[in-house]
Amino acid sequence: MNKQIGKKLGLRLVLGITGGVAAYKAAELLRLLVKAGIDVQVVMTKSACQFITPLTMQALSGKPVFTSMWDASIANGMPHIELSRRADAILIAPASADFIAKLVYGRADDLLSTLCLARDCALLVAPAMNKQMWENPATQRNVLQLKADGINIFGPGSGEQACGEVGLGRMLEAADLLSLVTTHFTPKLLAGKHVLITAGATLEMIDPVRAITNLSSGKMGFSLAEAARDMGATVTLIRGASALPNPSGINTIEALSADAMYQLVMQNIAPKNSAAQDIFISVAAVADYSPKLIHDHKIKKNEQTITLELKQNKDILSEVVTLPNAPFCVGFAAESEHLIQHAEQKRLRKKLPLIVANLVVDGMGGDENLVTLIDDLGRHPLPKADKKIIAHEILHHVYRLISR
Repeated sequence: MNKQIGKKLGLRLVLGITGGVAAYKAAELLRLLVKAGIDVQVVMTKSACQFITPLTMQALSGKPVFTSMWDASIANGMPHIELSRRADAILIAPASADFIAKLVYGRADDLLSTLCLARDCALLVAPAMNKQMWENPATQRNVLQLKADGINIFGPGSGEQACGEVGLGRMLEAADLLSLVTTHFTPKLLAGKHVLITAGATLEMIDPVRAITNLSSGKMGFSLAEAARDMGATVTLIRGASALPNPSGINTIEALSADAMYQLVMQNIAPKNSAAQDIFISVAAVADYSPKLIHDHKIKKNEQTITLELKQNKDILSEVVTLPNAPFCVGFAAESEHLIQHAEQKRLRKKLPLIVANLVVDGMGGDENLVTLIDDLGRHPLPKADKKIIAHEILHHVYRLISR
C-alpha cells in the first residue's frame, strides 16, 4: 500500500488494542497504516499494556498513546468523545472475546469500550482468541449480534495458535487488515460491475525445460485487479507467469501460455452460468509468437546454432473487441520508442476506447510507472507514481468514460 492512497482517502483511524498475544501484531499493523498515509491514534486497554508497551506504539505512531479515561491531556477531559469525533473509524485489533462481549452489551468500563459506545463513526473489529473461545456458542452469538448492529468483522483467520492448537481464531495478518480497511473506505464507483483482467507474462514452451517469455512482473495487472475490487467490482484475474501471490477477494485463474490465456478469456467474457463482463482490461504481456513445434524431450547442446520456427498467436484483445455486446475494452501499449505514435496506432487499429501507454524503461518489472491515457478525447498523461496509485487513476478514468 503506497502512502499516497491513504492520503488520497484522507483516513483518520483510532487503533484500539485489547489484551491478547496477538497484540504484538498490532505493532506491524500500526507501521503499515502509518506507511499508507493513514492518520492513526492508538488507544490501549490495561490488559493490552501487559503484552506490548504504549511506548512502542507511541514510537511507531508518533503520537501519545491513550490508556486511561482520566487522561488530563484532553482539554475538555472527555477523551471518549474527542477521540471518536476526530476519526473516520475505530479499528479494534486484536479484539478479545471479552471485549467483543463488552461491545454487545454496551459496557463502558474503560476508555476503549467507552469510546466505542460514544462513537459516531464506523467500528471495525478483528477478533483474536483461542479456537475453543471463538467456537464457543456465546462468542458466536456475540459476533452475530455485532454484525446485526452494523459492525464490520474482519476475520478471524485459521492456523497455528500461541497455545499450540490449530484452527480459527488467529487475528488476520497486518497486510490483510490494511487491505480491508482501505477497501472499506474506497468509493464503490464500480459496484455491480464485472471486470476481467489479464496480467503477467506468458510462457511459450520450446521443450520440457525451455520457454520463450518476457520480463513482465504482473504488478500493473495485479494492482488493477485489487483497485477494481476495492472500488466494488466483481473481479476475475487471469494470471500468466508472475511471482506475485493471488490477491484476496478476487477469482484468480492461471494461464501460462498465450493459447491457454485466450481460451480462458473467451470462456469468461460471457460465461453461460454467470453475468457477462462489463470491462475487460488486457494488461498481460502476451507473446505474439510461439514455437510451431514443441519438442517432447530436452534439446541437447550439440549444434552451434538452432532454428526455431514460430507461428503467430491469436490476438486476444482484438477478438474481444469484435464480439457482439463486447465489454468496455482497455488495452496497454508498452513501447521502446515513439510511444504516443505507436500507442495511438494500436488503439485505432484495434478500435479501443482507451489505451494505456508507457515506455518499457518506465514500467516493466518495477513498482512505479509513468503512463499516458489515450482515448477519443485526446491524451491524458499521469505523473509517475506507484502502480497501485496508477491503477486507481486508470479505473477512475474508465469510470468517467463509461458513465457518459
